[in-house]
Amino acid sequence: MVDRPPTPDAVPTAFPLWPLLATMAMQTLATMAAYSIPALAPMVARDIGVDGALIGMFVSVVYGVGIISSLLAAGFIARYGAVRAAQFVLVCALGLVVVCAQGTATSVALGALVLGIAYGLTAPVSTHLLVPRTPPSILNMVLSTRQIGVPLAGVLAATLMPPIALAIGWKAGLLLQAVPIIALILLLEIPRRAWDGTPSPVPSSAKSVLVRSFGLLRGDSAMQRLTLASFVYSGAQLAFVAFMTVHVTSRTGLDLVTAGWALATYQLAGVISRPIFGWLADKFIPARIVLGTQGFIMAAAALLAGHFAPGWPVWAIMAVAAVAGATASGYTGLAYAEYARLGGAQRTEATGLGSAAMFFGVLVMPSLGSVAITATGSYLAAYGAIAVLAVIAGTVMLLPVKNAGVRS
Repeated sequence: MVDRPPTPDAVPTAFPLWPLLATMAMQTLATMAAYSIPALAPMVARDIGVDGALIGMFVSVVYGVGIISSLLAAGFIARYGAVRAAQFVLVCALGLVVVCAQGTATSVALGALVLGIAYGLTAPVSTHLLVPRTPPSILNMVLSTRQIGVPLAGVLAATLMPPIALAIGWKAGLLLQAVPIIALILLLEIPRRAWDGTPSPVPSSAKSVLVRSFGLLRGDSAMQRLTLASFVYSGAQLAFVAFMTVHVTSRTGLDLVTAGWALATYQLAGVISRPIFGWLADKFIPARIVLGTQGFIMAAAALLAGHFAPGWPVWAIMAVAAVAGATASGYTGLAYAEYARLGGAQRTEATGLGSAAMFFGVLVMPSLGSVAITATGSYLAAYGAIAVLAVIAGTVMLLPVKNAGVRS
């Protein structure tokens, strides 16, 4: 697993297998911890005494607090190293499962807060480790493959957690996740010194990191458009995750396990589509065009999801979930590759900015969706709003860019 950090002028030629596997595993375990509560939403909501639709607030808290850690990630990584930052993410994921397993509304809310403190570090850590070690000709594919960790976590949460929870209870099911999390924390200590190199002797202040991050938006329409699309697409992505099981069980009459498979289908489609979209962007179609097209497809899927009702065949529900997952869950690797490309030497700050935009979308859209569903008693209004925003973002990405800059 151990290699040496590339020199600044070196052009990497080898596939970054071990850093890719390490960052993917970190992302998978941290995200599975976050997604387990939505996957078990009906059971958890019943036990802690809240409306199931309000579970959408859980992921909003994780990502909302994560905005802060994403914006400050560049300074943290410079001071402590990317591997140490990855271990910190995993420690906070461990904190989530332990705290949430206490089984009260307060502990569930606190668990979301604990993971959010570090969750914003995941993408900047990965960019910091992977971009210098990845040949430019395959950067979109590598970063898209790394992002498989997010939908893969969703697949694991949606398929494993419901039957485990039915067998031993959702609290014990959460605690089982502590085993792989602790194992990865220890394994990452093996390559830490080689991958992190020497930490910065003069760490950046929080203020200077924030100034550099937000300064990337100034006068750069490509960065501005990418940030808008990232906000909308990520909000749509997590709205599907937050509402899928409650929506399907409450509106179609299907049981929790079948609804879990719908969520798993959504996530699995994201797993399959991400490297494919990355390969297309590396070889044939500019990433900006791929990202724009995804907006229109996820809008159509959102409108169809809003019409789920008794009598819908299982195959049709699964098909809608697959299309939604391939787009709303399949865009992030391309977006992060674009942030790294446009950011240039400031790629870690750019990736942190991108994570903040995505997390802000997650903070706003599922929460507003929860309010709309509770107020109207219908999922169509929430999914209809998602569709409109996705069309707007897709259109913005497809418009010609006049002043796209890549920083050296």
